Amino acid sequence: MTATATSSTGIAAGQPQPQTTVEPAGGPFIRHSQPGRRPQYTLANLAYGGIITQPLVSTPGYIRSLRLTWTGTGGTGVGAVPSADFPWNLASLVTLKDAFGTPLIVAPGYEALNLIPKYGGQFGTQGARDVTNLPSYVAPTLAGQFTASTNLPLEFAKGYGVISGANASLLPNLIVNLASTAQVWGSAPGGSPVLNVLNDADFYWLPEGVSVQPPGLGTTCQWVYQQCNPTIGSASSTIVQLPRLGGYLNVLILELRDATGARVDAWPTRLRLMVDGVPLIDSDIRTIYDDMSIAFQGTSRPTGVIAFSRRTSLGQEDYGMFDTGESYLSTNPGTLIEIQGAPWAAIANPPATLSCIIGQVVPSGTLIQGLPEL
Repeated sequence: MTATATSSTGIAAGQPQPQTTVEPAGGPFIRHSQPGRRPQYTLANLAYGGIITQPLVSTPGYIRSLRLTWTGTGGTGVGAVPSADFPWNLASLVTLKDAFGTPLIVAPGYEALNLIPKYGGQFGTQGARDVTNLPSYVAPTLAGQFTASTNLPLEFAKGYGVISGANASLLPNLIVNLASTAQVWGSAPGGSPVLNVLNDADFYWLPEGVSVQPPGLGTTCQWVYQQCNPTIGSASSTIVQLPRLGGYLNVLILELRDATGARVDAWPTRLRLMVDGVPLIDSDIRTIYDDMSIAFQGTSRPTGVIAFSRRTSLGQEDYGMFDTGESYLSTNPGTLIEIQGAPWAAIANPPATLSCIIGQVVPSGTLIQGLPEL
């Protein structure tokens, strides 16, 4: 018998394996990319009342969102009592801007870390859109220890709204002003409580072997917290004007707080939302609560908060990233949006202030409507 030599085509253990996820050319961006996650930073022993200015690091693709996990440690004793907005008021201000200084999210912690994930349609569906329902959430102990995870979103439809993260010199900028111990806790924990934060980036990898970009690259969904005018007296008949807006509005979140800063349900029995003087919604407030339960899949409504979703073009519910944008409200800087109560309810500590945080889609060109990934 004659021995026959055969050449080995195997790959030695430990060497890089060939890329097997390459798709044939053609088709949408998300066919050629893969969703990934990588760390941005981990910061420990942060003092209440401090500021986070840690730079973000590059990611080899397009950033979808920033995932933040907060933990409180170091407290002692058994008397810690959280405030009404806990734990999201641990940030007095969250500022996320792109590399060119365009504000993407500018809001206090309760609104940026809680209300945007809950009602923005950019993070979770069903009960998971309430971040306190996530498995990672650990309620505060009597010593002031807790864990809370949340999300700062950029993507607002599948593959749409992301920003480039591969260029280390053109990265977004995140600044978080931390609230004081007295602001976060109604009764502060003993000892020396500190905060820790883990920041991860969700992103799409750069496509392999094909040149394709996300749909509408440069289009952003911007959230800026603003106060409305005038203030509202107890049981008054007042028309409140929202700040001048622009772009395409996909969610309108309204928040009512009294003179002490506490959220209050002093909504009028019948509320009117008017656009350029025309009542777009003229409804019993209980029906608005029902609409919220339907649109946001039964998510519990916080005291003093109502929201109107324009992300229901595919049904009665907000399906998160699965949205066509057909129902967005087109506005320009001259558009006047007003909230009328006739009258507003009684307010124990008047006057009340109505504030808004609104998702404004600002397209880089023409707004892409329909399903951009198809």
